[in-house]
Order: sequence, then structure tokens, then C-alpha cells
Amino acid sequence: MIKASAVNQIKSGIHKILTRKFNDVFPNDIYASILIKPNLNSNMNALTGNTTDLRLCAAVVEFLKERGYRNIMIGEGTNSGFYRNQISVIERLRVDRLAKFYGISVKDLNYSDPVRIEFEDGVKAGVAKECIEADLFINMPKLKTHFEMGMSVCLKNLMGCLVGQENKKKTHQALAANILNINKKIKPHLHIVDAIISMEGLGPTRGKPIHTDTIFLGTDPYLIDLICAKFASFDDKNIGTLVEAHRREIIGHQYYNFVNEFNLESSFHFEPPQPGKIAGFIHSPKRQKYFLAMRNTKFFNFLCSTEIGGQLLFKTGLRQDVFIEDEMEVSGFSVNREKCSNCTKCQDYCPVDMKLPDQLEKVDNHCIECLYCFMVCPDKAIEVKGKLGFVSEQLKQYDSLVRKIT
Repeated sequence: MIKASAVNQIKSGIHKILTRKFNDVFPNDIYASILIKPNLNSNMNALTGNTTDLRLCAAVVEFLKERGYRNIMIGEGTNSGFYRNQISVIERLRVDRLAKFYGISVKDLNYSDPVRIEFEDGVKAGVAKECIEADLFINMPKLKTHFEMGMSVCLKNLMGCLVGQENKKKTHQALAANILNINKKIKPHLHIVDAIISMEGLGPTRGKPIHTDTIFLGTDPYLIDLICAKFASFDDKNIGTLVEAHRREIIGHQYYNFVNEFNLESSFHFEPPQPGKIAGFIHSPKRQKYFLAMRNTKFFNFLCSTEIGGQLLFKTGLRQDVFIEDEMEVSGFSVNREKCSNCTKCQDYCPVDMKLPDQLEKVDNHCIECLYCFMVCPDKAIEVKGKLGFVSEQLKQYDSLVRKIT
């Protein structure tokens, strides 16, 4: 466990812990294939608590490059709704620009070649071959609540290994069981949990950010998920994946003894995910199979693809995301010196270590336009040149929340 908030703390902490505690995880071959799998569930900025922090991704990439590795990829099969609407979450979150900055590759795993694995009731689903074949697989989930599973951490994050919408929707026929079926086939070598800014409440997309200043690292996803439940003051009996793991006798007394003795130093009381009445009624295990049967019809798929249908699903809570087509177009940033108090908070949040705010207005400053500095500035002194597009909708809900907690 690492306590960290600012980018220098994150990068130094990752380097120290990986060197001291996990040295045996890393391959000897510098040409070994390495897959970093963050959580890019939505196009929501990481500071909202929804996606993996780019500062943490940068810290891991820098560590790997320092060790000389030449074949590093960031890969994620983003939310099927964005995939269906042909919206690139990887581009919107500037993960592609982060990868370009470090000279590594990036891939949307929705477009990978599938390897078939067994789901419940004889169903077969396709997972990206990169997740099976990687010499080193680093799973990097975001700690957040989840209105169906209770909490999303290491185990749940592997849903992003599924190829395309057709395979992702198969999980919901028996969600907890099929998540564990993915974990039975795909076994990351290392898990690094982003609990720097977590999400509580109605996660994974409509919750509230909470500053928890922590990174968890380990090799056992079941153990880490149990630790994270304790960290959030969640009863693991209310977390679907852990209930299923207990039923399968994957976790037992040794796990619970370890968790009880583990010194967290600090813990939080996350607000639990409470869906609205309609969503709660339909997503009940007793009724969800009937909803799934309806959802997979041509008419319902057509309804989902319309703007009116999408808004209706969002307002009833049956869909957590709004798929806004309007892209962000940024031509640079400016700093209002009259507003700026020189607190340098912006510098603490820059994934690529820019000297902020001074460097922000310089030409060729290697800015990746992640908007972290813009979103955390307490003085609102950083201004965007261009249009914010889809980000404008996020700011309506999260602008004041993010500035308050960061």
C-alpha cells in the first residue's frame, strides 16, 4: 500500500515498491510483451473517480522503460455503449497521447482477435488474445462503487478484456459468476489499484469522487478486493464477486485472517450505491434475466441508439452513461495571472511532469491535454482555448466537486 496524492509521490512510491517488493514479477527479457490494462469504463476524467489516473499509468510506464522494456502496450476494451456508438474513450481520455509521449503502443481491445472462454450454462465468450498471451499483464483498476456488483476493483476490471459488445453483454446472464470465469482464464501477474481519487455512491459512472490518497499493489486479486472492501468499510457479503468467490471456496479463513490483521493506517466510509426505484427493480437478480431478454431484441437495440431512447434510459437509471458525440477540440491553454495564486496544485496533477503553470502557455510544451490542471485549479485561472465538447456535460456534475476534493 502506498499513500500518495501528488504526481511526484505517485511516481517515487511506485518505483520504490515495485523495486523492493515485486522484483520477481518482471521478465528478464527486455523484449517481453507487456500489457497495462487500466479501467477506462467511460470518457469521464479520472478526477471524477471513474477511470484510472494517468499519473499512475505514467508512473508504471516510466518504471518499465527505466528497466529497458521495449514492447509495452496500454490496452482496454472500453464500455460497450461507447464502442457501439463508435466513440473512442482512449482518445477522449488522452491515453493515446500519453502512450505517444512515452513511445509505447495503445489498443482498444474491442477490436482484438478473440480467444474463447467458458461462461455459465455452456456460453462461450471472446477475450482479447493480448490478455492471454502477454508475458507480463498489469491490471490497473479504479476503486469505485458499482450499482450491480457493490464494488469494482481487480476482479471486475477484467471485463474490459472482452472483445466487443456481443461478448460483454454475455456476462450479464450471470454477472458475478462470469466475472470470476474471466479471472479463471486470465491471470494478471500484478494488480495496481488506483485509489488516489476513488468513487462512492452510485458508481461506476454516476457516483461522487472521494480523495483517498492510496494505491494498492499485489498479486492476488481476491485478497486485494477484500482489502479494498475493508478500506471502504464495505461488507464483502454485499459485493457480488466476493460472494461468488466465497461460494466457490476460492477465499476462506486465510484470506479473512490476513485482512483482519492488515493495518490500513486509515479507512473510509464509502456511500453505498443506491440505484433508483426503476433500475433497482429491474436489476434485481429475480428479474434481470427478463430485462436482458428484452434488451437483446432488435427493437430495444434500435431504441438505445436513438437520442430520445438514450436520454430515457439515463434518466431512469437503466443506463449510467450519456453518449455525447460532440468531441473536445483544444488548441491550447491560457493562464489568467490575475486569478492565479501560484499554489502549483496544477503541477501536482500533471501526468507528464510539466512545470506548471508557466510551461502551459509555451509552444511545443508536450502537453497531452488531459485537462487535469484545468479541473483542479482552485482559482479557475487555467482556461481552455477551443471547445470542451463532451466534457461540458461532466463539468455540470463534477466541476465544483473535483475542485473541492483535490
